[in-house]
Amino acid sequence: INAEYMGKPMFRSIAKAFLGPRSLRVMPRSQIGRYFSGSVYVNHRDTEDNNDHLPFEFTQENYSEIDKLLKKYPSNYKKSAVIPVLFLAQKQNGNFLTLSAMRKVAKVLEIPEIDVFEVASFYSMFNRTKVGKYHLQVCATTPCMLCGAYDVMGAAEKHLGIKAGETTADGLFTIQEVECLGACVNAPMIQINGEHVYEDLTPESMVALIEKLRKGEPVKNGPQNNRRNSEGPQGRTTLKELQEETKIERDFAKAKQDWQAAKEAAAAAAKAKAAEKK
Repeated sequence: INAEYMGKPMFRSIAKAFLGPRSLRVMPRSQIGRYFSGSVYVNHRDTEDNNDHLPFEFTQENYSEIDKLLKKYPSNYKKSAVIPVLFLAQKQNGNFLTLSAMRKVAKVLEIPEIDVFEVASFYSMFNRTKVGKYHLQVCATTPCMLCGAYDVMGAAEKHLGIKAGETTADGLFTIQEVECLGACVNAPMIQINGEHVYEDLTPESMVALIEKLRKGEPVKNGPQNNRRNSEGPQGRTTLKELQEETKIERDFAKAKQDWQAAKEAAAAAAKAKAAEKK
């Protein structure tokens, strides 16, 4: 409970009514962010590595990717591409979304800067403060917590000599506690750099994973034990007749041509019918 509000009798009475005999934990405003938003500031703060004077420009490869993205939306709805374009900017900039990068996104999409700022400050997957080369996002929501998420995170903290929310001195690793990442069946798990997930972790396999990353060795994503995908200990017990890989192929270009031809045929038929009535 924020100490500022606990000084008000009415608030204290309401809190006690809900909490009953349980004690109230009072903490200063400066600590509230740790518990409710991961110490993420909504407003921008100038730093040496994030200010108006640091330029940002997309690479030609990313401009090509942006062109592909924009083709998915009507020309007057470029704003629809703001999230994937922000991801491109963040990945290009070392997993870090600067003020200049956000402004470049606004310019490319021809939208007000505030529209980009609102999205980037709302979603936790956008890093507006610098993180390490390997951003270790440890899920600690209920299933992962019950399966040992804090043991896994504790092992990482001890091995790297940092706490959650901190970055190693060499700039390689940042540890962050996050909410559900959608792989509860293989808990506990982590996500690295907002992309691949690593599941069925133990304190030992977490340390081994970190060391492979440090040495630049390839790391297998998915389960870190002998589990296959999300199968149980008995392996696949149903749907055994399914093929290993089911590929669904569709010629979208031809489907679009067929749809356009049908549309034109329907329009021509309607026009001919109208002419007959005359």
